[in-house]
Amino acid sequence: MSPRVSEQYKQQKKTDLLKAAKQVFTAKGYHRATMQDLMVAGGVSRGALYAYFDNIEHVYEELLRLEDEEDALSFQIEDGTQTYWKQLTEWLLTQQKGMEAGEPSLALANAEYFLSLHYRSDSGNESYMNMRYQRLIEVLTLFFQKGVLQGEFNPSVPIAHIARYLISCMDGIVLNTTRLGHEITKVDEQMEMLVFSLKSMLFRDGYKGD
Repeated sequence: MSPRVSEQYKQQKKTDLLKAAKQVFTAKGYHRATMQDLMVAGGVSRGALYAYFDNIEHVYEELLRLEDEEDALSFQIEDGTQTYWKQLTEWLLTQQKGMEAGEPSLALANAEYFLSLHYRSDSGNESYMNMRYQRLIEVLTLFFQKGVLQGEFNPSVPIAHIARYLISCMDGIVLNTTRLGHEITKVDEQMEMLVFSLKSMLFRDGYKGD
């Protein structure tokens, strides 16, 4: 009789497999990665891998969910710990440093994955694409709303517009920098301009912070 495995153990094992999968997808992209690659990276048997995931697409979708949860945590703030603007600019600086350091990114794999879903007539996952985008909009909009309620932000445009603008800018900068390198894309200059534009949108009467 096989020993019983706790839910906590299974969840941790799944997370560990997804982290190993991220390394594979980052190195090989979405289309070239295989379940065999994931077995090797995760150090598990075929049966163990398929106990958690149905196929390569299922693995990638679960990886995106994990990444989304981690991104959402970046925009949670405890009242009184720091300003919302500081939280936002620190997150942007972290993204910039990661790009400048050449940290592994799923940007290219994401592009492959979402384009493949868009052009597949048999895929029912375009709704997931929409849901994922809308979820990120909600997270950012809620973050900006809290800043408004605290009297910190006084936006000159609707905050949902700012959320979409931030997502589009970051997606473009990350994808281009992953493909070309930060020296070519001048990621430091682009991030400086992004901060400048966000400041002008979030502070109608001018920024009054430090």
